[in-house]
Amino acid sequence: MLPIIQHLIGAVLIFVLFFGIGFIINMLVKTTWFPIWFYLLAVVPLAVIFGDFDALSIDFLIYGLGGLAGAALSGTIIRTLRTQGYKMF
Repeated sequence: MLPIIQHLIGAVLIFVLFFGIGFIINMLVKTTWFPIWFYLLAVVPLAVIFGDFDALSIDFLIYGLGGLAGAALSGTIIRTLRTQGYKMF
């Protein structure tokens, strides 16, 4: 198990990664919550298949929640920008 500071830095990096990917997907596809569905349908099963953990370990939960929060925040930000009149692509 890694030190807690490495988990926090990893969670922030995954948060930023999925926020950026979700933001770009939202601008191109114009569906607000698609990144969350993409995360749940693609990333979680891959983590379960290729992960080597007994049950839901703290590592998986920290990184998983970081990525899910990034995807959710990207949808919220895009929706807020669209309601304020900004048109993206």
